[in-house]
Amino acid sequence: MVTDLSWAVRTEGRSLWSRNAVPGVAVRGERLKRRRGEEWRQWSPRRSKLAAGLLRSEGDKGFLLPEPGATTLYLGAGHGSTISYLHDHLCGAQNERGGCIVAVDISPRCMRDLVRLAEVRPGLVPVLADARDLQAITPFLPVRVPWLFQDVSQAGQVDMHIAAAQRFLAPNGLSLLSLKSASERSEHGGRGVPRDHYEQARVALTDAGAKVIEVIELTGLEEQHALIVSRMPEEWGKT
Repeated sequence: MVTDLSWAVRTEGRSLWSRNAVPGVAVRGERLKRRRGEEWRQWSPRRSKLAAGLLRSEGDKGFLLPEPGATTLYLGAGHGSTISYLHDHLCGAQNERGGCIVAVDISPRCMRDLVRLAEVRPGLVPVLADARDLQAITPFLPVRVPWLFQDVSQAGQVDMHIAAAQRFLAPNGLSLLSLKSASERSEHGGRGVPRDHYEQARVALTDAGAKVIEVIELTGLEEQHALIVSRMPEEWGKT
């Protein structure tokens, strides 16, 4: 059964696909196929936490995606695999939708891949910076954004996410935190167990004023990971 999550993202049974904004080109060797004159790319949930979250979410899966044409912030962009699928949805071919992805990563090697990707995918803005350095990111975001994704595997992920959301998210903006349990310590010392970390993150976000909508455990697709989906309070966008 085919279910459209957006104009460019759909599920087919248990698989996820996006409409290719650069027909004929696979970003990471993914499967391509044509359907009614359009080319689609298979989006693997084992190589993308956003894809895993989309398939595992028990709510409205399309809710996790930003509106096509929006400006978004992605912290921990890596080599650009997930970024490319997000671009299919947000921007489309030659950025026909007018979207923008500010893609931040600290690795020069990843940045080289992102720059090459941006050359054929207008609307993608690679930024070489530490995700904790909000001042370095600010020049690339003249306005607050409605959607933020963070995939940074280091200690202090939750505090980093809250700080970025407070600084960059628009009122009622949606934040998605890909939390890697193995990078965190429990509040009682030691590494703890994944669900302890997910609960601690939920509490921290709630205490900061966010509304946690769903905690999506990704076990079996991404071990020791959960995607925590939150709606930010309106007052955050007014400071």
